[in-house]
Formats: sequence, C-alpha cells, structure tokens
Amino acid sequence: MADNAATSENPELIVVDDHADGVKCDGGGGPLGHPVVWYSFDQKDYVECGYCDRLFVRESSKGRFSAE
Repeated sequence: MADNAATSENPELIVVDDHADGVKCDGGGGPLGHPVVWYSFDQKDYVECGYCDRLFVRESSKGRFSAE
C-alpha cells in the first residue's frame, strides 16, 4: 500500500503529464471536498491548491518534491 496520506506538513502530491497546461481540484472526498477550482501552470513546474494544499507537479519535476 502506498503511503500517500496527506498531512499539513506533507500535502498530497499529484504528478501530472509534462505537457499539461493546467489542472482542476475538488479536494477529493466527494461532498466533503471543496468547490472545483482550475489552476494553470503558467510556465512553472507545480501549482498548489489554495483550498486543500494539494501539490500538482509535472512529471519531470517530481523528484524535487518527493518526501524521500
């Protein structure tokens, strides 16, 4: 089982394709999530959700953000 549990010190890390222009986040958890929001990478390698702190990282940069 993967250790993907998000904490306030270690937000959930979601790796996306290098060619993605943006992502959407609803916090997961269905009705216990948050409103759907869209984020653009704007030439960065990652974006962070302002609601739940999920970190969306491009595949080529995931090593910079791994907990190991």
